[in-house]
Amino acid sequence: MKLTGNTILITGGTSGIGRAISEALHDRGNQVIVTGRRQDLLNEVTRTRPGMVGIRLDVDDPNSLTQLASHLRENFPKLNVLLVNAGISRSEDIASDIWNPADAEAIVQTNILGVIRTTSALLPLVKGQPGATLLATSSSLAFVPRADFPTYCASKAFLHSWLQSLRHQLRHIPVEVLELSPPYVQTELTGAHQAHDPRAMRLADYVAEVLQLLDEGNTPRGEVLLERDLPRRWSEREGSYDAIFAAMNPS
Repeated sequence: MKLTGNTILITGGTSGIGRAISEALHDRGNQVIVTGRRQDLLNEVTRTRPGMVGIRLDVDDPNSLTQLASHLRENFPKLNVLLVNAGISRSEDIASDIWNPADAEAIVQTNILGVIRTTSALLPLVKGQPGATLLATSSSLAFVPRADFPTYCASKAFLHSWLQSLRHQLRHIPVEVLELSPPYVQTELTGAHQAHDPRAMRLADYVAEVLQLLDEGNTPRGEVLLERDLPRRWSEREGSYDAIFAAMNPS
């Protein structure tokens, strides 16, 4: 993926990794379009960045995506990069007698169906463009889960598998399909505490490493994966899965 001269749309671009990547790519001279559910956050993101565009979008709503596709076709015909980043995370205690699957259903709705719907609506606009690229934000938890976030981790495992199939189906079409698999990063994905957790990677450091990997083309198998996460990626092959799972999920 080239990092300049693109027209880029980023879903979930008003906070966390989506916002940080949006700003970094905007700084490199790309036309960046960010989407999110809240207009006030879109205004906040774009206010100090001339040329950055904010568009309200709910990835859970197929009609919202249809309207977005029409708007982009009319106003941004050179759209060539799509970062499907919108996602949610919630912990779940399935062992509890009062466990309610509503959180799991919301995660599936956004993290799985939202990705499928967004790709369906917007991939046709990207195909055929110079430098066409589709990126989706998965997680290193797709490889070894945290048991207290079961549906979130499973949604990312789904995405890891689904992107492999998408990449294969598009093998004769010039669209690069990339998977971002972040580690635990200082964002508010699981709550305000995560943004200040010293165990989490600094957001700016994560984005800098991602851009370096993309700039170098260091994305084997289409995976944008930090070196620190390779032990989890290959844990089953290396015979270390049980030990890593136990370390992540103490008894």
